[in-house]
Amino acid sequence: MHPMHHPLFIQFLAYFNGNQDYFECHEVLEEYWKKVAPRDKTHPLTGWIQLATGLYHWRRENFKGAQTILIKAERTLRTAIHDPFLEEINTSDLLQQIHLSQLKIDQHDLYECWYIDIISPTLKSIVDQAILVLPPSDTYFLQNKHFLRDRSNILLEREEKRRSRH
Repeated sequence: MHPMHHPLFIQFLAYFNGNQDYFECHEVLEEYWKKVAPRDKTHPLTGWIQLATGLYHWRRENFKGAQTILIKAERTLRTAIHDPFLEEINTSDLLQQIHLSQLKIDQHDLYECWYIDIISPTLKSIVDQAILVLPPSDTYFLQNKHFLRDRSNILLEREEKRRSRH
């Protein structure tokens, strides 16, 4: 299977192009990255994760955080331009969109969504089908998801780790 056809990467693309749920983009790709290249900060998946994180910050008007992480995303993805994790998209458009976003963020322009141009007809078809089943989300929820989500399992895991250390 091509690495961009992995179900978690499909979910990333669906969230990105479908409802611009960058928080979920980060979540699904982090899971994929942990399976493929754990702790490898130079892996292309980290660039994709950084991209989603940067756009999430921009939407929240955290211009400094957005700029910092988008610079890293652009560098990581540009370095991996010939990697299989970028094969089936329009990479020049992707890098241009990241760069334009950085310019807008520098000017403190309000967030503007954009889409990843998928050039593989097969991948595009799979992603389009995944978009159709995305749950509806409103702007407030997408903008503040890290505050609004149920974190009880995360807090429980942290507490269990803390107890196991003692």
